[in-house]
Amino acid sequence: MSLKLSERFRLSRFIRGEAPSGDAIELNHRRIFIIPNRRGLLFVGLIGVLLLIGYVYGNNLCYLLGFLLAGVFFVTILHTYLALAGLVVRAGRQAPVFAGQPAAYAFTLEPGRRPRPNLELSLRSRLTVELPAEQSRTVTLFETAALRGRRQPGTLTVSSSYPLGIFRAWSPLRFDSPLLVYPKPAEPGAPFPEQAGGDGRAGYRARGGDEFNGLRAYQLGDTLRQIDWKTYAKGQGVHSKQYGGNTAAELWLDLQAASGHHLEERLSLLCRWVVDAEHAGLRYGLVLPNLRLAPDRGTQHYRRCLEALAVFGV
Repeated sequence: MSLKLSERFRLSRFIRGEAPSGDAIELNHRRIFIIPNRRGLLFVGLIGVLLLIGYVYGNNLCYLLGFLLAGVFFVTILHTYLALAGLVVRAGRQAPVFAGQPAAYAFTLEPGRRPRPNLELSLRSRLTVELPAEQSRTVTLFETAALRGRRQPGTLTVSSSYPLGIFRAWSPLRFDSPLLVYPKPAEPGAPFPEQAGGDGRAGYRARGGDEFNGLRAYQLGDTLRQIDWKTYAKGQGVHSKQYGGNTAAELWLDLQAASGHHLEERLSLLCRWVVDAEHAGLRYGLVLPNLRLAPDRGTQHYRRCLEALAVFGV
């Protein structure tokens, strides 16, 4: 995609890069910027001093050395540019995380026919990699996922000072590769709601007609009515009554039943309930305004519930 002249000289291109791309990006003359760094400026100063000495004292050796270093200086510009030119970068598939956890952004680097020594990649964290020719590599950089929702990675800056370290070539890249951030779960131990679903039924219940099927050790989420108090009185520990049949116990998790001072706290509590219910092997449903997920369990249902919480109201 070509850029207008005003877009080419926009300052943000040098810092944040161009508009996010959903495809792989190949670094070329449009995306690579290069300037001398501090050592490069000292190098220029040295050349100036040598030429000045040669001029004042009529010293041909100083002239020769000065022009030689000037030639190295200009040739280094080309080599530093080539350290990035042709490199292909693509964003990988980003795994969801809970808010407050480090978000891992994966990127794949394809060096092409040229080896890429001393490549530096920075997002929030920095990473230096060496890429042999024709050998792709996937690298992972981390950012802290502070807020729930779909979060785009920040600007990935690929840079190099190869070969002499007197120039810095860099390319700021942005990718359209959102990472899903779930709400931060509330502290463990939050009891499941007794009433949920908006119809006045118990949040965790065994439907009428199920037959008693035995006892199992108490698990988080079991109600007081499920506890077998006779075995507890005999000192045999806390056990819960189990019921057979196809109509297994169901847990309704409703935003209306979640307590909290504001929406984020209530979503955080709902998130904790979803996590605990899935780990306990319960069938659970989720109720949000304009959304009702029927009771189920398993990885797919678990992710659907967490995704619904992540994007709710965003």
